[in-house]
Amino acid sequence: MSAQTAAQLEMAELLVEALNLEDIAASEIAPDESLFGDGLGLDSIDALEIALAISQKYGVQMQADDERTRKAFATLASLTEFVQNNSGN
Repeated sequence: MSAQTAAQLEMAELLVEALNLEDIAASEIAPDESLFGDGLGLDSIDALEIALAISQKYGVQMQADDERTRKAFATLASLTEFVQNNSGN
């Protein structure tokens, strides 16, 4: 497991807060672990909640029918990179 960057930890904290994940600490989410399925075990409703939280915090819009969005939701690292590349910051 690779260590999280500061940006990945911030994103992990957003995930934990947005999804009310009580059984896992943000620092325990591996950057390259799958967010869905056998990884963190998130589902499509979780993806909607995450997209809303990202929109509110970073102003980044995520479209469900966009292939880039689907790829962004693969791992914590890819989600963090997507938001960094698409935010005005």
